[in-house]
Amino acid sequence: MTPPATALPDAPEAATSAATTTTAPATETAERIVALIGNPNVGKSTLFNALTGLRQKTANYSGVTVDAHEGWISTAAGRTRLIDLPGTYSLTPTSIDGAVAADLLTGVYGSPPDVIVVVLDATRLRRNLLLLTEVVDLGRPVIAVLNMVDEARRAGIPIPTERLRELTGLPVVETVATRGEGIDELQGAIATAKGEPRRIWSFGDEALESRVASAEGATTWERLRRVAADEPTLRERELIGRYASLSDLVDSTEVHDAGTHSSRSDRVDRWLLHPLAGPVFFLAIMAVVFQSIFAWAGPVMDLIDAGFSWLGATAGETLPPVIGDLGTSLVTDGIIAGVGSVVIFLPQILILFFFLGLLEDTGYMARAAFLADRPLRFFGLSGRSFIPLLSSFACAIPGVMAARTIPSRFERMLAIFVAPLMTCSARLPVYMILITAFVAEQTIGGIFGLRGLIMFGLYLSGMAAAALVAGLASKAAGAKRGRELPLVVELPPYRMPSFRNVVVKLRVRGGDFLKRAGTVVFVVSVVLWALMTFPQTAPNPELSAEANAGIALENSIAGRMGKAIEPVIAPLGYDWKIGIGVIASFGAREVFVSAMGITYSLGDEVDAESQSLMDAFHASTWPDGTPVFTLATVFSLLVFYVFALQCGATVATVKGETGSWKFAIGQLVAFGAMAYLAALVTYQSLTAMGY
Repeated sequence: MTPPATALPDAPEAATSAATTTTAPATETAERIVALIGNPNVGKSTLFNALTGLRQKTANYSGVTVDAHEGWISTAAGRTRLIDLPGTYSLTPTSIDGAVAADLLTGVYGSPPDVIVVVLDATRLRRNLLLLTEVVDLGRPVIAVLNMVDEARRAGIPIPTERLRELTGLPVVETVATRGEGIDELQGAIATAKGEPRRIWSFGDEALESRVASAEGATTWERLRRVAADEPTLRERELIGRYASLSDLVDSTEVHDAGTHSSRSDRVDRWLLHPLAGPVFFLAIMAVVFQSIFAWAGPVMDLIDAGFSWLGATAGETLPPVIGDLGTSLVTDGIIAGVGSVVIFLPQILILFFFLGLLEDTGYMARAAFLADRPLRFFGLSGRSFIPLLSSFACAIPGVMAARTIPSRFERMLAIFVAPLMTCSARLPVYMILITAFVAEQTIGGIFGLRGLIMFGLYLSGMAAAALVAGLASKAAGAKRGRELPLVVELPPYRMPSFRNVVVKLRVRGGDFLKRAGTVVFVVSVVLWALMTFPQTAPNPELSAEANAGIALENSIAGRMGKAIEPVIAPLGYDWKIGIGVIASFGAREVFVSAMGITYSLGDEVDAESQSLMDAFHASTWPDGTPVFTLATVFSLLVFYVFALQCGATVATVKGETGSWKFAIGQLVAFGAMAYLAALVTYQSLTAMGY
């Protein structure tokens, strides 16, 4: 059984200040590489934003899937590339964030940094010093930054700047990243930093010191790791030595630690972490986030959809005749429609990360993870998985992207894997057209509508499947995962969020989404266009445009594929026309409705409320005259869409977040097989019952 979560207080993550430096273009080669590292909640990313402003992007390192950002600044030493590493407590961590940070600092992913800036929380110096001593052992030039000195002064905590310089021999800079204080001094320190820092701790054991000194390795860090391979107790003795060597510095500040956690935050937490009131407030907050992603993005998405429709229509009217109808179709139906199918998700992405940014900056995100942890632990997940799974109800793409905040690699991959089982909004057009067409409106128990209950059942089925898959995967991996560590959640004091900080995150997240998902979805859209266009069929002048479009689709590669797979999908109750819709919807689920409109010669402008498409469903028959759309077929389709991963954007995003096509394609195949089996059982069972 997974141990329960534990809540620990910590200092706040500072808000963002305006950039105070001149930035160099991101395309230019940096003369120096500087890495920022620190514990979580020390204001490291805020300091990074204050230095670089908007001139930053997600760093691209082969094999790295967690957040690392880079930006450019100008110092007296020339252009400098600044890397914001994931927050970590140690260079020998249990989380993937810390492992990536250690690998980047030691040159696993390329050249090691020329300078390492260690950001320390001036209000919580004790827990920060371990990481500082480890970084010094790497043998690179190091700068210590005492951040949030304003918070320390207000709490009456001595700021041991000179004493820290004396004990370590390092440049020490005081900063208040929220206001940009100390940024100029830090720039100067970065420009002049050089030389290998002296080791600032000892074991207090001459024999052990001699053993480490004689081990192979260019740096103290390398020699320690070699000795640790043969000495199981070395790490424990190493920790004691690191803390003991700086004990006088720590002792001068730790007496004030109890007062740094705001009494106001404690009073608020009495309600927000209360066994009864806490979950209620938590659900209310999550409902607002969910509703915002699900509904508030709608008007903007409609505008984007209308804009791309207008762009496609305008392009169709203004493109030169020389490119012909085929070229026009490629531009309008392939390229423009493909780009639009990606951009339309952007409002949901931005709204999600806007709220995540606010929740994180205010300090509530840690509380949400703490409250959600207990129910999710039963299925092998933790509280950190709640936001990704919740946001997946609107769209799996922001849900998958939100999973990057989960430190455990296994849990992050598990959350990404089950996120598409949450019923996203793209399924709604399929659900609505089928339920409206074949389920009579009636009331159950005088309160609940039958259509609404069926819709709820579909949502519930997706959640149940996600829980089942997560639970089975967690249990199957139990032996390899070993004993689960408890979820330790640090609770920073509540504070006002920095909207500039949120805007910077939105810009980075939005651009990251468009780059990662957009390129692949664009290709998928063009491929789908080609499949539904070739080979071309000469139009019959005696038939309507819609009828000719239906004939052309039937003779296209997609149409032939639909007929080719008919023997495979017939046991599910599907004919070749439904097969075309299913194939087309693997680019995007909502394409099913428009694809069926084309298949039934109704054009591609039909929607989830089109009576003409509903009538076509009712009139559709097999060659022997029996209806295609029986209740068994309808529910088979509904069940298929509950489980199948039919979204090119999601597949592309999963690949981007996991760094593995094998994982993304495996997920696609696994859920396809699950959907097929579930639809098969549904159709055959209902058919046997006379439906």
